[in-house]
Amino acid sequence: MEKQKVKYMYGMLEKQFENLFHKAAALPGITGDNLLALLEARLDNAVYRLGIASTRRAARQLVGHKHITVNGEVVNIPSYHLRAGDVVGVREKSKSLEAIATSLSVRNSRQFSWLEWDGKEMAGKFINAPARELIPEKITEQLIVELYSK
Repeated sequence: MEKQKVKYMYGMLEKQFENLFHKAAALPGITGDNLLALLEARLDNAVYRLGIASTRRAARQLVGHKHITVNGEVVNIPSYHLRAGDVVGVREKSKSLEAIATSLSVRNSRQFSWLEWDGKEMAGKFINAPARELIPEKITEQLIVELYSK
């Protein structure tokens, strides 16, 4: 059930999630923490966390419709993995979109320590993958690790 909840929350398919889990398991450190850090490093999630989109599903659509840039290049792959120092911005032509303007105007004041937002440039910087205690979702990642370890 926990795996299903996380898959739905981040908008992923079964095979995508399984591949991400195996990638997390291959990294040094705690597998559950690595999994959540990889999920937070997805482009669609960063767009959502920065407040460019009001939901993860809307963020996925903005990325898919080529409204988002990474380091100045248009990227239309929602599962794109961000690296430390990547700059996520709104494409110049898309800055006037009503959906983006609305999301940014109601953008919550909540800041995430692994992201920096520059309102003038309409761009944010992915500083690094977050530690487990910084991720606000109530996820029991140990249950997911136990499921895949069978």
